[in-house]
Amino acid sequence: MDGNASVEHALRGAAPHQLVDVVTAALKEQYGASSVELYIADYAMRSLQPVGAPQGEATSLALHDSPEGRAFGAQEPHVVPCPPGRVTVHLPVTVRGDRTGVLSVAVPEDRLTDEVLGDLDILCTALGHEIQVAERDTDLFQMARRATRLTLAAEMQWQLLPGRACSRSEFTLGGHLEPAYAIFGDNFDWAVSPETLTLSVTNGMGDGIEAALLTSLAVNALRNARRAGLGIADQAALADQALYGQYGGSRYLSVLLMELHLGTGEMDVVEAGSPRVLRMRDGAVEPLAFDAQLPLGMFEETPYVTERLSLRAGDRLLITSDGVDGAVSPTGETYGEQALARSLAASRMLPAPQVPGALLHALTGHRGSGPLEDDALVVCLDWHGRVDHGAHPQPAPVRSLG
Repeated sequence: MDGNASVEHALRGAAPHQLVDVVTAALKEQYGASSVELYIADYAMRSLQPVGAPQGEATSLALHDSPEGRAFGAQEPHVVPCPPGRVTVHLPVTVRGDRTGVLSVAVPEDRLTDEVLGDLDILCTALGHEIQVAERDTDLFQMARRATRLTLAAEMQWQLLPGRACSRSEFTLGGHLEPAYAIFGDNFDWAVSPETLTLSVTNGMGDGIEAALLTSLAVNALRNARRAGLGIADQAALADQALYGQYGGSRYLSVLLMELHLGTGEMDVVEAGSPRVLRMRDGAVEPLAFDAQLPLGMFEETPYVTERLSLRAGDRLLITSDGVDGAVSPTGETYGEQALARSLAASRMLPAPQVPGALLHALTGHRGSGPLEDDALVVCLDWHGRVDHGAHPQPAPVRSLG
């Protein structure tokens, strides 16, 4: 069994809270590592937090102004000399495009070859997978992820999220929420099958626990319908019934549902409320208008219909909640569609997972240092197209509830 295979085997057999210990022991034995540190990106994506540091003693690293942050941002190893005769290599820990953190390893300089860097990269991917599994059974990584305490509503909302990024050869996807430690009713969700990407963006009314409970019911109702094999119009209809059955029309929720057919680039859309969509194509940014349908839960048994959108390879879609374009500056000026389009154009060279953070940073510059008056959500989708031009199954027709 080669070195990486033995480490991966040891990771799979390790207790969830001992993953870093297993990696540390293996790197010391195989490469003479003198120190190994794992850092997790915090919820706000502003700092890297050490895993395993005692409560109150964790030292945060700046995500945008540190060697570790450079590796995280570039998604490439970053080597820093630390004489005498040693180097520290900072390696991104990423799984299917979802950036988890950074593994920092100090090794003898003469041991760090291109082959070793490749082995360490494979090890970091394996570690990222095991962290995702371990989070079901330990709070270690969730605790490290927070630079400050989460509100209960934010805790509930983060547990609903599928991740912060996802990538396949056909697309790259990223999303982010602010304020990260006190979010209320905004949320996003996605799921990938062999032939489709299903994406939802929700914006629930209210704030605090009530907003979090409303969003939780809606997201789980949409997932329940999706996992039953229903199309997005029926997903919306069943979630609408669940919300109306619980609240009787007194509380409702806006949603944008999208189903992208990966073999064709055709997208079915249901817009039921306020999320805004911009498309950047060949450098030009334009808003996409869909037929506005009633929010979920407003009336009993509301019917929903899909619309069709065709994507071209190279298209970028940006989806925002009303907390973004409705944000107000200290002088009373709203952020607005034009400012959003400028920010999207300015971030055109960034990969999709980094676009939400860049746009929310620009939003902070607009509104100043005061607290957000509403959740701000940004989701970015890059469509690359499918390279294999062979035959692919066509999208199934949307089923009706009848």
